[in-house]
Amino acid sequence: MRDKISIIAKKIVERGQNIIFTGAGISTESGIPDYRSQGGIWDQFRPVCFDEFMSFRDARVEYWRQKTEMVQHLRHAKPNPAHMALFGLYEMGLVEAVITQNIDGLHQASGLPEDRVIELHGNTRRIRCMTCGKLSAEDEAQERIASGDLAPECECGGYLKPDTISFGQAMPADKVERSVQLSQSCDFFMVVGSTLLVQPAASMPFHAKEDGAFLAIVNLSDTPCDSVCDVLIQEKAGEVLTELVEQVRGKL
Repeated sequence: MRDKISIIAKKIVERGQNIIFTGAGISTESGIPDYRSQGGIWDQFRPVCFDEFMSFRDARVEYWRQKTEMVQHLRHAKPNPAHMALFGLYEMGLVEAVITQNIDGLHQASGLPEDRVIELHGNTRRIRCMTCGKLSAEDEAQERIASGDLAPECECGGYLKPDTISFGQAMPADKVERSVQLSQSCDFFMVVGSTLLVQPAASMPFHAKEDGAFLAIVNLSDTPCDSVCDVLIQEKAGEVLTELVEQVRGKL
């Protein structure tokens, strides 16, 4: 594994445009479950689709019931060594941006600036009014639910919803476009903790590889990109990235 990490470290310190792409596998080490895996949240609940949420109050009540249970996994979660390693690379000037499928906000909690994190699926710590677009804190909505307001609404009358992408909801076009542009123009692209099965996010490493970038994958399970990447490491993200930072520092 050390030899493979050394190859990645050498590419990173060449100081090209380095892009990191993260999925649920980087946050499981912070105690946040991978919702789509067997035994995860989606095995326990039927997800409420976006059109149901917007059409029926009962669906909104069920959505918030599920959300309230999920938030217990997030409330006390903190960045783990993998998150901190990526922040360390950023501090050294070696990370242009982090594109993430995660909604937990742990990259920002590690110290990464908001404008360097592209959240393709949103952020569960923010609540958005689906009518006026006003943003509020997640804690405020949870307090209202605890007091008996099971499907909270904005003062404008719009439905309040976590600022995340639900099943059937359109992806944020601006963030997808920026992610594609960064993927196509980068020199180095590293996937951390993603099975690369959810589109359009999963297409980003293919864009990078097709346009000549060095592609590294750090993930415990197989991905559709394994056969085309330059380096594949199937180990835990925290262990790999901690060693990577140490090797990068030794090469600067």
